[in-house]
Order: sequence, then structure tokens, then C-alpha cells
Amino acid sequence: MEFLVGYLFIFFAKVADVTLATIRMIMVVKGRRVQAAFIGFVEIIIYILAIGKVLAELDNPFNVLAYALGFASGNYLGIYVEEKMALGTIIVQVITHGNAMPLVEIFREQGFGVTVVEGYGREGMQHLLSITIQRKNLSKVYRIIDNYDKKAFVTVTDARSIRGGYFTQLKRR
Repeated sequence: MEFLVGYLFIFFAKVADVTLATIRMIMVVKGRRVQAAFIGFVEIIIYILAIGKVLAELDNPFNVLAYALGFASGNYLGIYVEEKMALGTIIVQVITHGNAMPLVEIFREQGFGVTVVEGYGREGMQHLLSITIQRKNLSKVYRIIDNYDKKAFVTVTDARSIRGGYFTQLKRR
């Protein structure tokens, strides 16, 4: 029973360590120094406890296996948690087939700010729609685009910082 508790400790400690590392890296990229430092503090304590347990009994291959499984599971869980947190601002650029102005109006009716730029593409004059949104709203933007033009060309990029512009509360439906 004592061995099983040890394996579970190693596994869950490594899951927590790697999950926190993923979230810490997001905080670093987003420029959130205090949160990143605090998460890093907790993360390293967990890491030291887990690796200490493994190194103390290095001749036990199940410790190493629990550590490796915890690492893999922590990566999976870290990505899942990061997706659910949906932190930050992104820029969605859309080029549709045909007249883009009805789509622009749909976005604006839903509370999104849209900038339209005319450009010349392979098939002639095109409209490039630029929409800056909170990342948590990306699925709603995709649904609107898919309802209008499933073959639209869409790119999404992270916005490091934003100044000015049009941000309002989205209309709920």
C-alpha cells in the first residue's frame, strides 16, 4: 500500500508541476510578472518534492514510470486548462467569397468592432475584415463566419497589447 501511495504522489505531483508550468509560461508571454512568479514558486516546490522521491529510490522503475506518466498527463491537462482560461486578446482576419459587407453588419450587430480594408487578391478586389476580440469569444466568431461563408479564409493571431479601439459588451443571444 505504501508503494502505491508513493507512485500516486509522484504522478499527481508531476501532473500539478507540469500543468502549473504551462500556465506560468502563458503568464510570462502575457506579461503578467507577479502571477508568473507566484506560480513558479509553487511549481518548483512541487517539482523538488516529486523529483526527490524519484531520486531517493531510483532503483524502483515504477517511480520513474509514475514520473513520466505524470509529465505526459500534466502536458495534456495544462493545455486543457489553458484553453479553458482563454486569456488574452486575439486578432481575427477574414476574407470571404463575395460581398463581405453583410458579414460586417452581422458582426457589428453582435457587438464586435470590425475594420474593413480593401485589397487586391488572386480573384480581384477583396475585403479584409479585421476583428480584435477577447480569446474566449473566438468560437462565437467562428460560428458567425461559418453561417455566412464556410469557405472563408480566416487567420487568428495573438495581440500582445491593445491601445484604444472599439470594445463593447457582446450582445447575448
